[in-house]
Amino acid sequence: MAADLSQLVKAYDVRGVVPDQWDETLAELFGAAFVRVTGASAIVIGHDMRPSSPGLSRAFARGAATQGVDVTEIGLCSTDQLYYASGALSLPGAMFTASHNPAQYNGIKMCRAGAAPVGQDTGLAEIRELVEGWSESGAPAPTARTGVITQRDTLEDYAAHLRSLVDLTSIRPLKVVVDAGNGMGGHTVPTVLAGLPLDVVPMYFELDGTFPNHEANPLDPANIVDLQKRVREESADLGIAFDGDADRCFVVDENGGPVSPSAITALVASRELAKHGGKGTVIHNLITSWSVPEVVKENGGTPVRTRVGHSFIKAEMATTGAIFGGEHSAHYYFKDFWNADTGMLAALHVLAALGGQDGPLSGLVAQYDRYAGSGEINSTVADQAGRLAAIKSAYEAREGVELDELDGLTVTAADWWFNVRPSNTEPLLRLNAEARDEATMAKVRDEALAIIRG
Repeated sequence: MAADLSQLVKAYDVRGVVPDQWDETLAELFGAAFVRVTGASAIVIGHDMRPSSPGLSRAFARGAATQGVDVTEIGLCSTDQLYYASGALSLPGAMFTASHNPAQYNGIKMCRAGAAPVGQDTGLAEIRELVEGWSESGAPAPTARTGVITQRDTLEDYAAHLRSLVDLTSIRPLKVVVDAGNGMGGHTVPTVLAGLPLDVVPMYFELDGTFPNHEANPLDPANIVDLQKRVREESADLGIAFDGDADRCFVVDENGGPVSPSAITALVASRELAKHGGKGTVIHNLITSWSVPEVVKENGGTPVRTRVGHSFIKAEMATTGAIFGGEHSAHYYFKDFWNADTGMLAALHVLAALGGQDGPLSGLVAQYDRYAGSGEINSTVADQAGRLAAIKSAYEAREGVELDELDGLTVTAADWWFNVRPSNTEPLLRLNAEARDEATMAKVRDEALAIIRG
């Protein structure tokens, strides 16, 4: 019987529980299917620190090699280090990680040469179809030539490339606490930050895919409590937290206060625009703060608004030739990094900006954090479409209010906006609201939630 991959193959990647939903046998079929769909003659593979990652990664390599494709294994790496290898070596790539998911999960993030994403509309649906077929009929026949599997260390080259994009050599000395969450930041940070004028205080740098200290998801406030406390204890200039595969970074200021990812997007956008002579397109998704397009325009750039999701951001960056893109989920995308997302490069920009002036981080980011936001609020609903229709009905006739349906439903007025989007995988509606002051935001948020949960 063919395997049911409907719960395993997501919009942008493969992700599920090991071995309940997938195992090395399926990973081998994914390897064969990946090379069939990409038409590759060689690929590069990396993996994170989860207990199941080495075995799944090697099985994928075997599957690819049976189809005559040479495989470069770069071993333990962050997701953005895999994107670096895909870009620098001009090879399609596969990264074995489940990002911030719990230990029993694993997954595959796939890309074409130059780190171009593989999602549902760009090859993932075809890969799923092949794997489902082979799981019923048997693995595809091997080609006459078996591909060669070799190993290569790319960590130093990856670090050198990042440091070539942001000059930190002349910044004032900074003390920075880094929480790697037992994820891949513990592997990459020491090499990337080596030799810079930084006093790095490491937290949870030991690679441990069982996440013994806290989940490696810094967007959840519970997971940055340790970092906030340590920043205050150390009288550090800032704190940085990475997620499990270290492609996202989250920042706290010298007081331990969380810095909005929208403020980081605006800060980095201003720096990238300065680097490009005050010209360039900057992509932001529709739940980032109003401050992002404002700052982009103030610095001479052109803001472009997109749907939420990395495949939409990357596609828009490729189409527009954008220099930078940011999401409120703390994903940051750079033209100089093959349009791929890298939390480490965003972190270097924050360090350079802070170290290039004398004030504290809280003062620096205040100019980029102009409005009151709710953060993302999830509500479990039985009828997503019905609740969205109810919101539309409640607001569409109001004077001075505009609605758009680029991604879910966005309702905008002169002093506030909110967006409601359905989850692709769960019976949830996600609300994000923002206003010019806290009281207005709370009123708008509560009114929208009453309809969502009504």
